[in-house]
Amino acid sequence: MAAPAQAKDAEVLRFIEEMTSDVDSMQERVLAEILAQNAGTEYLSKCGHPMDRTTFRAKVPLVSYEALKPYIQRIANGDRSPMLSTRPVTDLIASSGTSAGECRMLPNIQDVGGRLRHLHSLLMPMMNLHLPGLDKGKALYFLFVRPETKTAGGPS
Repeated sequence: MAAPAQAKDAEVLRFIEEMTSDVDSMQERVLAEILAQNAGTEYLSKCGHPMDRTTFRAKVPLVSYEALKPYIQRIANGDRSPMLSTRPVTDLIASSGTSAGECRMLPNIQDVGGRLRHLHSLLMPMMNLHLPGLDKGKALYFLFVRPETKTAGGPS
């Protein structure tokens, strides 16, 4: 590591090192988990049910937001069928906007909050490593929030 890690951060930094030491196999494993979990979705069904990286690359095209917009609109209208994820969509998050100023609605699935908390728990030890003394002082974080809006299917 670039600088001595504090004892409380050392375990987290070891975890990060372990998870990033063989990124290729880790990405392949995570993709396989995502594909297995979402095998029953409408979107992957239309792509021929890819179950591994090679098939995924061959059958699932890189698409724009506009290509996914009909699915997102169905979700906003209250359709709860597994279109993009087998996990329940809990809400729609408005993006900060495009260069044209338009907000885009992004489906948020169940349990994403836990992943974000885990990500934050990894962030601080890394910041402490590269910004010595940060954990001993004060920091200012800017959080950007948007007001909740309503869609035909409920809050977004």
